[in-house]
Amino acid sequence: MAADTADLVTFDEFLTHWAAERPDRVAIREEDRIFSYAELDERSARVATALLAAGLKKGDRIAWIGKNSDLYFTLFFGAARAGIVMAPVGWRLSPAEWAFIINDTQAKLVFAGPGFDDLAGQLAGRLDHAPRIVSAAEARALIDATPRGAFDASGPDDAVLQLYTSGTTGNPKGAVLSNRNLFALRKHSNDLDLPYTKWEDDEAVLVAMPCAHIGGTGLGIMALAAGLPGIVLAEFNPDGVFDAVEHHGVTRFFMVPAALQMLLMHPRCASVDYSRLKYILYGAAPIPLELLRQCIQMFGAQFIQAYGMTETTGTICMLPPEDHDPEGNKRMRSAGKPLPGVEIVILGPDGESVPTGEVGEVVTRSSNNMIGYWNLPEATAKTMTDDGWIHTGDAGYLDADGYLFIHDRMKDMIISGGENVYPAEVESAIFGHPAIQEVAVIGIPDPKWGETVKAVVVAKPGMEIDEASVIAWARDRIAPFKCPRSVDIIPALPRNASGKILRKDLRAPYWAGYERMVN
Repeated sequence: MAADTADLVTFDEFLTHWAAERPDRVAIREEDRIFSYAELDERSARVATALLAAGLKKGDRIAWIGKNSDLYFTLFFGAARAGIVMAPVGWRLSPAEWAFIINDTQAKLVFAGPGFDDLAGQLAGRLDHAPRIVSAAEARALIDATPRGAFDASGPDDAVLQLYTSGTTGNPKGAVLSNRNLFALRKHSNDLDLPYTKWEDDEAVLVAMPCAHIGGTGLGIMALAAGLPGIVLAEFNPDGVFDAVEHHGVTRFFMVPAALQMLLMHPRCASVDYSRLKYILYGAAPIPLELLRQCIQMFGAQFIQAYGMTETTGTICMLPPEDHDPEGNKRMRSAGKPLPGVEIVILGPDGESVPTGEVGEVVTRSSNNMIGYWNLPEATAKTMTDDGWIHTGDAGYLDADGYLFIHDRMKDMIISGGENVYPAEVESAIFGHPAIQEVAVIGIPDPKWGETVKAVVVAKPGMEIDEASVIAWARDRIAPFKCPRSVDIIPALPRNASGKILRKDLRAPYWAGYERMVN
């Protein structure tokens, strides 16, 4: 199977290939709606035809505001075939944030997902152009009514997807991704004898993370590239995940650590049959060792950590199953090794490579690197070099074996008394505390040290947290200068739509009145 598809790099090529190769195989399933590869090929071609008939042309934008849906993937794949760019928008965002993204894309059509029938009302008076807003029922009817026509298929380097970065600082930016960004890196893995890069014919992929993020849409693309069923959940919920594993043959899924923890805490978790589950991919945030241990014990699957970002079209580094050990090992704290075809270097403040083991900024180059930020040449130039390197903004180092260790976002680093402290390392040390369910670490201003370390924690249900016991717990595990000097106990950590902790919201009260969040 791999050999047949190794040279395919566009949506049109994949859809045409699988419709011929396995027309009756399930391509997409959501609830009781099932589409075969022949049907997905036909319906997505109709989408391309309908969009062109509506006056759109290659390079135009359309948008989707809604949850995950078989309809979203049909529209996205169809638009991509004709080089029309899909911009999925996070459904948890506010109408003002929706409007910012719709205005930024200048989308000609905005598709409302199922359950978002009031979208036109919510956007009224907020848009600076007049896109046509299409309901889910209208979109399905349009696909049914449009006969398939001829269209010029998009090429490998044509833009097809525009994903907006989480926007933990400032307005979100649209990362523009091409066919090649989404598909080309697979080719390098085909020559390797690594079981987890290969797909058996009876596998199925769960799409449970939001489609406005690479961790959601990317899994749908992964299913298409492998010619396997993509099982779509409208939104992440434990019961939906358990049902997909037990009843729909799911063999692998991607989850952020917060979602894995929600599965573990669910009363049904221990009674589910996980025998078909082969691989759990996780990423988007560091996973505490204790949580990983609990997951390995419960699910019995092999674990793969994926490291990447929207601007690198998702995964560029992988920590393979053989490096995961429930007893713990040094490599489990790493993000793994660069995928074949990916270059990674660590640069110091002077822009030069630093020695092995020394912390600097992680910089990467591969066919996964985005075309650029939409309509933001200055931001693109700050992030990307002319010869294709992307500055990730992450602080990390490479060890002697080529494993990448991520300390944190460069901007989240705490400088206390001249020492660099990375919140992720402190959080990992605190996480196993018996009373703590969640933890985030921030730097707060201090007249003597510049900044000191503060832990913000959420208690497990029915438990009480003692500040001194948290500090003592950390001191047993990490250097004293990295340990929190104070602990706040709050009911829940603030998160954005992709599950990332909003540290800026936690820091804000402490830095009020300061010109910048570094003392």
